[in-house]
Amino acid sequence: MRVTLLGTGSADGWPNPFCRCTSCTAERDAGRSRRPSAALVDDVVLIDAGPTMPHLPPGLDLTDIEHVLITHGHPDHLHPAFLLSRSWTQQERVLHIWGPPAAIDLCRDWCGPDDPVQLHPIHPGTPLELATRRGTLHATALPAQHGHGNGDALADEALLYSVTAMDGGRLLYATDTGPFDPVSCGITSEAFDVVLLDATFGDTVDHGTGHLDLATLPAQVAALRGHGAIGPQTRVLATHLSHHNPPSDLLRTRLASHGIELPDDLDVIDTHGRARRTLILGGARSGKSSYAERLLAERASVTYVATGGSRDDDPEWQLRISAHRARRPAHWTTVESTDVAATLRSAEGAVLVDCLALWLTAQLDHIDAWVRIDNGEYGSVVDDARGRIEDLVQSLDSCSADVVLVSNEVGMGVVPGTASGRLFRDLLGILNMAVAQVCDTSTLLVAGQPLTIKESRWRS
Repeated sequence: MRVTLLGTGSADGWPNPFCRCTSCTAERDAGRSRRPSAALVDDVVLIDAGPTMPHLPPGLDLTDIEHVLITHGHPDHLHPAFLLSRSWTQQERVLHIWGPPAAIDLCRDWCGPDDPVQLHPIHPGTPLELATRRGTLHATALPAQHGHGNGDALADEALLYSVTAMDGGRLLYATDTGPFDPVSCGITSEAFDVVLLDATFGDTVDHGTGHLDLATLPAQVAALRGHGAIGPQTRVLATHLSHHNPPSDLLRTRLASHGIELPDDLDVIDTHGRARRTLILGGARSGKSSYAERLLAERASVTYVATGGSRDDDPEWQLRISAHRARRPAHWTTVESTDVAATLRSAEGAVLVDCLALWLTAQLDHIDAWVRIDNGEYGSVVDDARGRIEDLVQSLDSCSADVVLVSNEVGMGVVPGTASGRLFRDLLGILNMAVAQVCDTSTLLVAGQPLTIKESRWRS
């Protein structure tokens, strides 16, 4: 299943173009922007069609869609003028539009008598067979908790959707909803592959609307997990985001502690694609290890690769190890090894490597680097170390498991006063660059705050 996130924002987007709050200012300064939430499944099923649909970024189109699932008729989720745009292209393929009756009624005036469009009013519990030229997908309309008690028919009729793709991949699309009971909604106990959940109101918890916030969102995830709808391999992503949330870098950290990811517009979630690789950089005591651990906190199977060894004769080191062990979930498997490449080649589940700087130190010990540079063999030491780095990177690039790697960033201080210090600094920089090249995401921790320095839109 391939899910393209055409938008991850709420009605006013994020940042709101008229707002100068701290959150909007931070997003604007970072060059980030979110369009109203919508998703494309396997290029043939569109979920929600807001005002930005006719104005997609370059490289994206809707030419293959055959079905549109509308959650409700609010204008950020349904801007029926897209039907007029489509009619100008003289399409022959029938477009099927499914949604609550009030939302479907909004589409009628935008369909000409000869337009190949079929409108299907549906209700919660309605099973949908979505036949396309590529194959058949299946969906079920589920009740959303979006009504505000103010007689807004468009909100009262809002739907969630469970979608099963042609390859069996399963998506729960749950934007514009307050807390809901999985059982009464009709959600089965089979784990979804991808869950998109409303996260509109962030730290504003007294909003009194049919949305989730940073208090109710984790509780909703827990309820779905307890029901079996979220399993160890489920990707849970926050969507329908607004400036009630803290800036993205902070929000990403807070969501990660609950096993929730923060996607960006145009991210592609491919449930049968390449495993994900994440590099976490930072100085000493920057919070990089605890941040990396939070990224995998909800995984059922994690191998923690400790590259520093036990050092039984070093009391300070023992205290550090004890603190790390106390922080890690009890079900994680710890492997004390400097042969990270071998671990990656045989990995199952997820892997956390902490850290690459200690791994590099061990490799330099193995090649007797410190004695050799005193004998004038600096160049050959670098060549030998590069060979070990290349082997590590190759194993990382071919690894079938999700991998999080931690490394130190030491190149921003004073120039080391010794040849051995300069060798280590140079090689660690080379190592970090090589690893970052094959990683999907690279994050720099400064004073405990994550700064995203690389993030691929392709999240498989």
